[in-house]
Amino acid sequence: MKRIIVSVTNDLTTDQRVDKVCTTLTQMGFKILLIGRKLKTSKNLNRNYNTFRFKLFFNSGFLFYAEYNLRLFFILFFSKKDILLSNDLDTLLPNFLISKVFKTKLVYDSHELFTEVPELINRPFVQKFWLTIERNIVPHIKNCYTVSDSISNYYNLNYKTNFTTIRNLPLKNDTTLKGGFPFETENKKIIIYQGAINKSRGLELMIASMQFIENTIFVIIGNGDIKNKLKHQVQVLKLEEKIKFIPKIYPEELQKLTPLADLGISIEEDFGLNYKFALPNKLFDYIQAKVLVLISDLPEMKNIVQKYGVGQIVQNRTPRELANQITTILQKDKNFYDSNLENAKKELTWQNESEHLKSIYNNLK
Repeated sequence: MKRIIVSVTNDLTTDQRVDKVCTTLTQMGFKILLIGRKLKTSKNLNRNYNTFRFKLFFNSGFLFYAEYNLRLFFILFFSKKDILLSNDLDTLLPNFLISKVFKTKLVYDSHELFTEVPELINRPFVQKFWLTIERNIVPHIKNCYTVSDSISNYYNLNYKTNFTTIRNLPLKNDTTLKGGFPFETENKKIIIYQGAINKSRGLELMIASMQFIENTIFVIIGNGDIKNKLKHQVQVLKLEEKIKFIPKIYPEELQKLTPLADLGISIEEDFGLNYKFALPNKLFDYIQAKVLVLISDLPEMKNIVQKYGVGQIVQNRTPRELANQITTILQKDKNFYDSNLENAKKELTWQNESEHLKSIYNNLK
């Protein structure tokens, strides 16, 4: 039985993509060890494959990445491995070096266009550091895939690589189990956002728009860098009754809340190529829960919404105009999109997408 060591920089708890990949590889007969890091807030894991999380002295900035990559290098060096799976650019250097030392097959799963994330765009020195790693390693990787066609095309055009696309689709979910929000929602429409609470996600705009949307609650589920800033914005606008925050929760719990929504939003700004080419997993989670979506006019998300007819594209990014569009959407009969959502739900599943993943691992170079 071949052993795959999978590495990420997060604490494994809510990384659905990595869990789905590891589960699929386990089902294929591989022995998996998933490596991440341990945080003070990390919750216990119960997986059908092996996991290992180590604590770090530093949890942010350059020292975090330096310590993590050094620790990962030595863990990989002294571990039995047949295949290495590196997730994202911040784990790639030690995986690449170890693959060369031991002549081990390396697979690269790029979850995003890392060097174009908003956090790096205005930090040229840091961005150049990661670009240097990318330019010197990515062209030499033979087994690689990413989350959208646009990012695949970007890599293939710039580095003459052979990236393919494995979208982060949800597991097929036929259960009708629903939970409940920890606040009163009776006779209210529900708009939901789930995911990272970082800049350029359109959340400030959405909060401002809620001033003009009646009988509706906007629920933000997740954690991130600007969460306190958003809470302050809510207080200033006196929207505490209209906007509710729920911390990051397990995917299983999230699946109980998402179907309660009337509208799911993914209205990222066109801020850097990473967001422009994004195909967020929350978009597919909304569809799997048969929740109508409102998305940005960005190519990958736009293609999904237009192909399957499961929602609308933001027409104007001003608070009042966005509020008018949302109000019109919420007034429409929910059954209007029902058949389209049902068809998209059946097709856009990990069970279907994982066939492409299996093909890659059955034909490693």
